[in-house]
Amino acid sequence: MPVELDSTHLGGAIFVIVPRVLGDNRGFFMETYRADNFRDLGLPTEWVQDNHSRSAKGVLRGLHFQWEPPMAKLMRVTRGAAFLVAVDIRKGSPTLGQWLGLEVSEENKKQVYAPYGFARGFCAVTDECEVQYKCTGIYNSGGESGISYKDPEIGIKWPLKDVQVSEKDMKAQSLAEWLASPLSDRITYQEFMQP
Repeated sequence: MPVELDSTHLGGAIFVIVPRVLGDNRGFFMETYRADNFRDLGLPTEWVQDNHSRSAKGVLRGLHFQWEPPMAKLMRVTRGAAFLVAVDIRKGSPTLGQWLGLEVSEENKKQVYAPYGFARGFCAVTDECEVQYKCTGIYNSGGESGISYKDPEIGIKWPLKDVQVSEKDMKAQSLAEWLASPLSDRITYQEFMQP
């Protein structure tokens, strides 16, 4: 029962995948990850950290990224619904500054894979929203940063206007400020960038 590719976005870098679900009056069963299946789709098979977040409606987290070690993420919603976002921040990329936003829920069971070189975030659109995500790199506070969720040059159309944001995310830099930083030379576009 492998997951299936639903769509790709931003030059084929972002993958939206959906599981095959078996269900009856007792509930359901699905595979959310299988190494051979992910390898066949061109997705990472080595995940080193799983994260689980719970948020009230209107909580917005992001946009976060990490360069040391490089971190790709596979995100899914296991309770409620969230608007998941990925923004291309790779210097020299033909889709630099472009974004994908998608509502993912416990009902549609979609997963969004965003590779290294993308800033990721989400907005909870229901109460008690739970987001789980796999990471290809272990979190390192000294090798991560963020882009402002309200950067007008990116222009993300968030589904809610009244949002709650952490102090750290409120003070995040613009994409232009990130690109002017020497640290941004660590995240550059490569046509066939590995996760």
